[in-house]
Amino acid sequence: MAGAGAAARAEVARRAVAVAVFTALVFAATSIIAVETPATKGFFNFGETMVYTAALLGGPLVGAVAGGVGSALADLYLGYGHYAPGTLVIKGLEGFIVGYIAWRVRRLERRGEHLLAVGFLASVVLVAIGYRYYSGGTILSLGGRQLIFDMPPEGWIAIAVIFNLLLALSVAKRGVVGALELLGVIIGGAEMVLGYFTYQVLVLGYDPIVAALEIPVNVGQALIGLVVSIPLVDRLKRMGVEL
Repeated sequence: MAGAGAAARAEVARRAVAVAVFTALVFAATSIIAVETPATKGFFNFGETMVYTAALLGGPLVGAVAGGVGSALADLYLGYGHYAPGTLVIKGLEGFIVGYIAWRVRRLERRGEHLLAVGFLASVVLVAIGYRYYSGGTILSLGGRQLIFDMPPEGWIAIAVIFNLLLALSVAKRGVVGALELLGVIIGGAEMVLGYFTYQVLVLGYDPIVAALEIPVNVGQALIGLVVSIPLVDRLKRMGVEL
């Protein structure tokens, strides 16, 4: 019993250290370069690189706390306090999603092929819906405001092709679990992009057309985070670093 208690305390201490270290890393990565988007008073940063790294290595708890708290503290430090409450929730949820999926897939490796099949089918369904209902000029409503969304039908097909090509390449290079981790990062990034758009419209009161100007910026952050964090995590795991 005493040994079990000591082990439990050691695990709690290890997690606390991981949370503290990754919170600091998220704060640093978010603060080191900040390029403002004038229309929305938001800013481009490299925070996703450490949010995803924390989540992939540490799991949902570490990802959520480090992602939410580290990013919100950076907002306050850089003078973007109006974003801090939203950031705490949005990036906390982003880190949780990525960490939870990474944590689960390591325990479902035998069923990984089925999960990838579900991901493929989901992309086909979403693209079919987009192709049918959101191609061309479509008016989207949010919070009583309207946004004209213009998407060529071929764009939805391109999204499906790119998405599934990424998964296939990831399976070939990183295996099924690695591909599912990549899928988790994509889902987490999508939550972040949608979360900030919603926060800007419903909480900060921006017109959807203005809020949409930051979507490419946030997509870029997510993509950079993916490109940096996946190889970094693979390298750290090869070195024996895993929480």
